[in-house]
Amino acid sequence: MKAKWLPISAAVAMALASVSASAVDFHGYMRSGVGMSDNGGMQLLNKKVVGRLGNEDDTYGEIQLGQEVYNKAGKSFYVDSMVAMSSNQVRGWENTGGSTADFALAQFNVQGKGLFGGNETFWAGKRYYQRHDIHITDFYYWDVSGAGAGVENISAGPGQLSVAWLRNDPWMGQSDANTFDVRYAGIPLWEGAALELGYDFVKANPTDAQDTDAINDGHMITAELNASLMGGFNKTVVQYFIDGLAADAVGYGSGTGSDLQPSADKGDGLRLINWGVLPLGDKVELGHAIVYGTCSDCVSWGTQLDDSDTFSIVARPMYKWNDVMKTIFEGGYYKTNVTPAGGSETSTDGTKFTLAQAWSAGSGFWARPELRVFVSYLSQDGAFAADKSGTAQDDAWNFGVQAEAWW
Repeated sequence: MKAKWLPISAAVAMALASVSASAVDFHGYMRSGVGMSDNGGMQLLNKKVVGRLGNEDDTYGEIQLGQEVYNKAGKSFYVDSMVAMSSNQVRGWENTGGSTADFALAQFNVQGKGLFGGNETFWAGKRYYQRHDIHITDFYYWDVSGAGAGVENISAGPGQLSVAWLRNDPWMGQSDANTFDVRYAGIPLWEGAALELGYDFVKANPTDAQDTDAINDGHMITAELNASLMGGFNKTVVQYFIDGLAADAVGYGSGTGSDLQPSADKGDGLRLINWGVLPLGDKVELGHAIVYGTCSDCVSWGTQLDDSDTFSIVARPMYKWNDVMKTIFEGGYYKTNVTPAGGSETSTDGTKFTLAQAWSAGSGFWARPELRVFVSYLSQDGAFAADKSGTAQDDAWNFGVQAEAWW
């Protein structure tokens, strides 16, 4: 009996030796927040506009596995994968069957480098594609990720050119939507500063039967200046949106096909962003995000608007007591004005203030893992759980604990 297992044992040993010789890359991200409010469970306000610290009550995680499977004569192939999950934390055992947790295949792609004789990468599959985000608000302002293909990091003059085609169907309407993405990055301006330019064209591709519906294309043009400042960095972003993507300017959209609006055959929008992380002495660092957006003659999720504008600001200063302990404050405010076609303007505004005591693997702003104990105050007219009379409350207090890590 023992002899039968010898060939299997040898095969397993050979497989393990092969894996160790060519190690698998293991990366991931997780966050988890749990707490309670002065009126039941945690009350939340849109984190894209007032900040995420003390304003998340879910568990979210990503597990990424990748491996270079070939490298010879300057040419290599890499296989990348990622599984993501989220749960709403209503009980200990959460699963897809009970609609308390979701699992997704976030990435699965092949990347070939140096196939055309340079440093460019030819890729195909499902991918997080060159995403641009503001971490303290979890706002992805340039993200066309999906299934597709492209060639990136092509040396062209002073910068690098990337072209891609990705699929991301609209949430509203019935249409195949394809995003054609062109970027030119790394344009040097002065020491420590570089410019990135991009154009995204979202093409609606309905069937002959669907073509009777008003399904329109969309455009997004982006310019981003990334500059070193005071030992940290600051990014200034200008984005212009046209037709089917015009409402992204005020809806905190990312320029992807899923944002494409039906019956949006006109309209334009402008968005300005400034964000970054700056050290203010040895003990203090400041993360900040300012967003202003406006659109006219645009369609937002089925509603025709004469015009709309939004403004938000979030500031997160932190004080470092030692290498592992810090105190963090985050304040956020937003205001949005909306004028529907032929109607009157309405305004909505809200605020959030969070104080957290945190412990992290290092003293820096980006040091993770990090554990936080927090208290938050949120305010917006009628935005929170109702009182005994059934009237929605204007404010809420949250108390809780958060964990965040990446590796």
